[in-house]
Amino acid sequence: MATKKTATTAEMFEFPAFDMTKMADGYREMADKSVNQTKEAYAKVKSAAEDTTKAIEATLENAQAGTVELSLKAIDTARMNAEASLSHMEALLGVKSVAQMFELQTAFMRKQAELMVDQTKVMQEAAKKVAEDVSKPVKAVSEKAMAEFKVA
Repeated sequence: MATKKTATTAEMFEFPAFDMTKMADGYREMADKSVNQTKEAYAKVKSAAEDTTKAIEATLENAQAGTVELSLKAIDTARMNAEASLSHMEALLGVKSVAQMFELQTAFMRKQAELMVDQTKVMQEAAKKVAEDVSKPVKAVSEKAMAEFKVA
């Protein structure tokens, strides 16, 4: 009969021999790849941050310019309304009868209502233009960033 060799306790828990240089090479490759990926990711994030900063600056400049434009339109509107009111008051001072006063007042109110509609349209168009101008830089940057992340 064949004798069966039994393993000792020390042999049972022995680790197989392996070459540490192969393991070190693998870790080095993995570390190099990781460093390269990190550098690429950092470059993308840095570029996106710079683009975002430029977009925010442009947005703030557009907002400031838009605020000035809307303020000037509001001042013009207030000036026109004040002048119309003063002219109406002057006309009322020359009224000879109650019927003439009602006629003047009715015409003034009708004219002011029409003027208010026109002024509202002008302000709405100006506000819409300002909103589009203010949002344009951020919109462009975010669309660019989303397109880059979809590719990656």
